[in-house]
Amino acid sequence: MSGRRHDNRGVAPYPRSLRVNQVLRQILAEELERLADADERLRLVTVTSVDTAPDLRHATVYLSSLSDDAAAALAERRVQLQRAMGRQVRMKRTPTLEFSVDPAVVTGGRVEDALRRIRGDGSAEPDGPGSGAVGP
Repeated sequence: MSGRRHDNRGVAPYPRSLRVNQVLRQILAEELERLADADERLRLVTVTSVDTAPDLRHATVYLSSLSDDAAAALAERRVQLQRAMGRQVRMKRTPTLEFSVDPAVVTGGRVEDALRRIRGDGSAEPDGPGSGAVGP
């Protein structure tokens, strides 16, 4: 035997990068909530996820929406947000933040618009018994 331990106590249930992303998402969401009290441009900004590069040099923060005003406010507060991450998490590097609209939210919006158009045409509404449709 080589003296190495062969138990699984130190094995994480999911990869390190996913844990880092989740912790950073939580920290940034809390910090943005605090900043929204002082800067109304950040009031409707919600962090949906964070994607950190494997080398931890960069992180893309995905947001539910990103108006021009909110983008400007985030650019002004980027260093402050990075500093908050550095204080709360022990990492080799604190990633440089980049902000982007979450593509899943954009795609979901397109699907909802398409469904509204279909319902507006009436072609997606069932007219059979039990559909809730009232007669002529």
